[in-house]
Amino acid sequence: MKVCLGGTFDTIHKGHKKLIDKAFKTAGTKGSVFIGLSTGQLIDKKQNVKPWGLRKKELNQYIFDKGYKTDFVIKPINDRFGPTIKKDFDAIIVSPETTKTAEEINNKRKKLSKKPLTIVKIPYVLADDNIPISSTRIREKEIDSEGKTIRD
Repeated sequence: MKVCLGGTFDTIHKGHKKLIDKAFKTAGTKGSVFIGLSTGQLIDKKQNVKPWGLRKKELNQYIFDKGYKTDFVIKPINDRFGPTIKKDFDAIIVSPETTKTAEEINNKRKKLSKKPLTIVKIPYVLADDNIPISSTRIREKEIDSEGKTIRD
């Protein structure tokens, strides 16, 4: 199965790990995983995002540490659709935040007479305070990458 997912992946946290793990589990050892790593206009409005190369290195390290045997590639994407509309994928892994984009992708694929992607939804991973873990919250030092609240 050819699986895709995308994101900024600035400070890989517990929620990102759940998305990545689900992508590799869905693809299986004979499938492949495409990870679209945000760049350009997708990150321009965000504050203090790590450079693309460093984020890619951290993704590679996580995947290596998990020991996944599935083929994968990490490529830059500079719009929220990446190659998902025109390329051949079977499934897309999303969070509640990106479900709507996946639905838009399927509408665009339908207009091009392409098969829709299976949308695999992962629920938010909540921090100790029951608010979703996010890189923004980590950068702002509200929580750590595991979702533990940081007390001053």
